[in-house]
Amino acid sequence: MGRAYQNRKESMAKTADAKTKVYGKYGRAIYVVAKSGSADPASNLELRSLIERAKKDQVPSHVIDKALTKATGAGGEDFALARYEGYGPGNSMVIIDCLTDNPNRTFGDVRHCFTKAKCKIGTPGSVSHMFDHSAIFVFKGTDEDAVLEALMAADVDVSDIESDDGHISVFAPNTEYAKAKNALLHAFDKLEFEVDEIQFLAKNAAHLNEEDLEHFNKFLDLLNDLDDVQNVYYDVEM
Repeated sequence: MGRAYQNRKESMAKTADAKTKVYGKYGRAIYVVAKSGSADPASNLELRSLIERAKKDQVPSHVIDKALTKATGAGGEDFALARYEGYGPGNSMVIIDCLTDNPNRTFGDVRHCFTKAKCKIGTPGSVSHMFDHSAIFVFKGTDEDAVLEALMAADVDVSDIESDDGHISVFAPNTEYAKAKNALLHAFDKLEFEVDEIQFLAKNAAHLNEEDLEHFNKFLDLLNDLDDVQNVYYDVEM
């Protein structure tokens, strides 16, 4: 489905506990996006996309509605984005996005994962320069020229467009997300996105040996167990 891109996807939960973690992460993300903008998906493009993604991952409506209700009320949690960078096995690189109401606790938890996995946490900017912060849209289609024409007509700064196996992948700077999505929706009727996200894409792929790859997967498992972690981006070719 176009160029390979890395994103920490919650796999289909096999246990009630795993499902609760997935629902909690979506609920927190929806709350933050709605709280920082509008709680009405019709007027908040980022919120609408997040809700659509949650539904695709089978998050129940009551979880989504509860997060929206909390966002429209007074007070409530005060979550903030916390981003950490560092090096994994085989000098691989990772970026970890968290939503936290206690930055000191979250930093300690993430640092513990690095230490336990014998990895090295870095300073802000230590590895992010090796990633592109990109808006990504993937949808069914084959006419790259028509897509490019629609985006250029809307003055969208397109990074790349690829067509593969009946799907078109559009890559643009993260700052062009809203403009690009609106242009695509306006140009093509009943367009449904299979991927509609902002991600960090590694500029180069790291190829780990079997031992390092095993350690890297254990590192991901440790991060995955943290409630505050929302996404982990990495350069490892899995």
